[in-house]
Amino acid sequence: MQPTKYLNSWLENHATHERYLFSISDLSALFPHLSYSSFKTLLSRAVTAGHLIRICRGLYSFRKSLPSNGLILFHSAAYLRSDGFNYISLETVLSDAGVISQIPMNWICIMSSMRSNIISCGKFGTIEFIHTNKRPTNIMKHLSYDENCRLWRADVSLALQDMKSTHRNCDLIDWDIANEFIEPN
Repeated sequence: MQPTKYLNSWLENHATHERYLFSISDLSALFPHLSYSSFKTLLSRAVTAGHLIRICRGLYSFRKSLPSNGLILFHSAAYLRSDGFNYISLETVLSDAGVISQIPMNWICIMSSMRSNIISCGKFGTIEFIHTNKRPTNIMKHLSYDENCRLWRADVSLALQDMKSTHRNCDLIDWDIANEFIEPN
């Protein structure tokens, strides 16, 4: 079977709305006989033909299984940094809680034990990873697991601490609302 047909057939049979993200290494495992340049050409052709969507560098989705739930950035962040400690925080949490009213559209902020990085996901938006030295055991009471996002999520109190420790602009914070979330010492 031709590589293009095999790729499409495999994706038709294995991609779902739950399992729709694939790294280059995921896909290259299907073609151990292809050279790297031939494999890259195959990926390029699959994107051009509309079978695959390039989410960001090294991460693809099968077009037919792409969910419309608005969680692609969160799922991509979880997938890209699956080998580190990560949690949703900063402006993303504060905006969701109504503590700040403005946040760039399609931009999520993730605290990460790995290095800081901003990853463009094209039309889907941007993932900002901000390095933290915080240990999970020290902040666990401020985290809850968000099954929809597939990531840990900070509570407002921790997100406010993260804003201060990372020297983020706090001008948009509505402190009357924020103070409702801050635990007394």
